[in-house]
Amino acid sequence: MTVTVERVTTSRGGFNPTWQRHVAAYSLCADLLGDGRVLDLGCGIGHSYERLAPRTSVGLDADAGALAGQRRETVVADMRALPFPDGHFGAVLSVHSVEHVPDPDRVLCEAARVLETGGRAAFVTPNRLTFGRPDEIIDPYHHVEYDSDQLRALCAGAFEGVEIRGIFGSERYLELLAEQRHKLDALLSRDPLRLRRLLPRSLRQRLYDRRLTAERLRSDPRAETIAVEDFRLGVQGLEACLDVVAVCSGPRRAEG
Repeated sequence: MTVTVERVTTSRGGFNPTWQRHVAAYSLCADLLGDGRVLDLGCGIGHSYERLAPRTSVGLDADAGALAGQRRETVVADMRALPFPDGHFGAVLSVHSVEHVPDPDRVLCEAARVLETGGRAAFVTPNRLTFGRPDEIIDPYHHVEYDSDQLRALCAGAFEGVEIRGIFGSERYLELLAEQRHKLDALLSRDPLRLRRLLPRSLRQRLYDRRLTAERLRSDPRAETIAVEDFRLGVQGLEACLDVVAVCSGPRRAEG
């Protein structure tokens, strides 16, 4: 099986911690959104939209294949150019998607545009201080990465109100993460001049996928025990959170 870290498609074995982390993001954000139909931005295969119930949701992704088979309304579109009228949704949720475009400010503006005046939006993105390396974007699928202050600044351009929270992991999840970081550091130490940055993005993505697949297909009983309950929301010590969460309200309307 070949996968990318950007498409969570299985909970098998070593993939389970990442799967559960994504499911937890939906569960934890569900209580933050309020009522109304939800636009699920960059939803991928839609593995956790049931967590938003009893609200209905619309899944949006640029990949038609990822949307196939979902038992809800889905739309193939670029999240920087949403095919919906102003104020069309009561809530907007974006889980691990804004980091995938070079101009995320457009995503925020579009989300604000299609959100009702009294609605809420939540944006979840990996914390750059803990996800890979704070001084370099390692994931070749990411164009930008954020810490809590940077995500707040991004969202403030499109919303009047921005509250920042973090998703934190249990000790047993952090143990697995620390081992992954140790392996990453060992791998990167082989390239002290960072010549990897000169490789085409497409090649870096293929190499990244190959490495990820090999690592996560290795049997590890600890990984298989990770569950949604291993993750929680918090507001203290955001520099150490796994994912930064921005809860936004008061969408700014573009003039004209």
